[in-house]
Amino acid sequence: MKKSLLTGKTIVITGASSGAGRAAALEFAPYGVGLVLAARNEVALDELAAECGVLGSDALVVVTDVTDPKALINLANAAKDWQGQIDVWINNAGVLAAGDFDKTPMEVHAQVIETNLLGYMNGTHAVMPIFKEQQKGILINNISIGGFLPVPYGAGYTASKFGLRGFSEAIKAELNAWPDIYVCDLFPAFLDTPGVLHAANYTERTLKPAPPVYDPKRVAQAMVKVAMHPKANTYVGSASLLLKLSHAIFPELTTKITGAVMRRYFNAAEPMASTNGNLFNTVNYGMSANGGFGSPGKPKAHRKYIIAGLLAGIATGLYLFNSKK
Repeated sequence: MKKSLLTGKTIVITGASSGAGRAAALEFAPYGVGLVLAARNEVALDELAAECGVLGSDALVVVTDVTDPKALINLANAAKDWQGQIDVWINNAGVLAAGDFDKTPMEVHAQVIETNLLGYMNGTHAVMPIFKEQQKGILINNISIGGFLPVPYGAGYTASKFGLRGFSEAIKAELNAWPDIYVCDLFPAFLDTPGVLHAANYTERTLKPAPPVYDPKRVAQAMVKVAMHPKANTYVGSASLLLKLSHAIFPELTTKITGAVMRRYFNAAEPMASTNGNLFNTVNYGMSANGGFGSPGKPKAHRKYIIAGLLAGIATGLYLFNSKK
């Protein structure tokens, strides 16, 4: 077991059954923490708890639907009753829906926002009174670069992530009077997780994450680092910060390019029937950390390609800007 600032701490992770949440639990486990694992899939959580036990941490499984505020209050109370306090709360549960906005049912858009935005708000609302009673605590929000970069054919997802970033900034401002309560936002780039496999899909085409794709272990490592040394904003993967800068400098051009790239992909992708994925119910497939979309590569491996693409985009933007004068 690794000895560190985390040893003996209580850490709550929502969306722990797969993807980045599962990777995070496995990354924290060797530090000898008390892990509270929350998601809708009890079987997957039980399997994960057993793995964490082998790695050195006890784990409490609490089946939780983050769209239910009472379920989040139950989760917070269960964690506090189990270990006496909550040191780190990780808002991580998220879903995805893809398709033309008008061809995707409104109940699908609403469920994405219920999970990705209100789910984080529900979690924060449940744990914040405990943090204030303790006068300390670390809240980690796994937001994604989608908080800055709009995702065409994912309007509900984009609305949830933009809203989530604004919500988190507001909470940070409220907590200025609480110096030992930290709100830490993570903005990872595209990840090799099962999230795309679980997505609601109204494009009638198979989905894959856009390259470059990063290992969710990178996000998990960032969570561990932030839990030990809180930081307001962390960008995971070179693509994350560079895409943010690209949209900040050339918002219209970046959005148009993103839409064009996605339409080109849809034209070439294999057809498939529409599905609601895991939006309204849990699924029994793809419950690993990785999604199997290829080798994500080592840190910095994609940097030269991303920088080249960004420079090309900037050059194109400057050309278009000057041509309109």
